Parts: sequence; structure tokens; C-alpha cells
Amino acid sequence: MSGELSPLVLTLWALNVLVDSGGQLAFKAAASQPGELDGMARWRFMLGKPWLWIGMGCYVAEFIFWLAFLSLVPLSDGVLLGSINIVAIMIAGRIFFKEKLAPLRVAGIVLVSIGVAVVGLKG
Repeated sequence: MSGELSPLVLTLWALNVLVDSGGQLAFKAAASQPGELDGMARWRFMLGKPWLWIGMGCYVAEFIFWLAFLSLVPLSDGVLLGSINIVAIMIAGRIFFKEKLAPLRVAGIVLVSIGVAVVGLKG
């Protein structure tokens, strides 16, 4: 990958982040449903909830976008750029599930973001 990211690469990257984050949020929503069920009863309960299936659909879409993205960038760059998913999911967890972001996690978000920016802007 030399120079700037093409519009197609940026689009595929953004779609990957979007569907990966959506899938993680959907799985969290499916797993967070109220109930004191254990074992197979919990799985049967979750299988009946749309969030689980939305999460699976997001992962199918992510697989397609990720393959297309990797076909256009070197693997080492793609994996580093894909690290932004961690940041997006942590922020989304804070927004949608009121999860705490401790100071060390915030520092991690900043460091990962800087690393992704360096890889994305390299010339």
C-alpha cells in the first residue's frame, strides 16, 4: 500500500468496521437478555432472539468486506488498520451498554488510534 488509501479501500475498511462493531453489539445484546437460564436452556433462549441472528448476518457481511479489503492491501497493513475495530467496539460498548472505560483502556484507545493513523497515512 503506497500513499493514500483509495476510496474503494476506505469504503471497504469503513464497512468492515461498521459490520464488525454491529455484530459485536448484536451478540452482546443477545447475551445480555434477562433470564436466569443455564446451559442449553440459555442457548435455546438466545437462538429465539433476533439479536443473535443479526450478529451472525453482520459476521457474514464482515467476512465478505474483509476479504475484499485484504485483496487490495498488504496483509500487514490490513491487519493493523483492522485494529481500529477494537476502538470502535470499546466506544460502542460504552455508549450502548454503559460499560466503563478505565484510564488504561482510554490510553489503549489512543495508542491504537495513533497506530492506525500512522499505518493509514504512511507514504
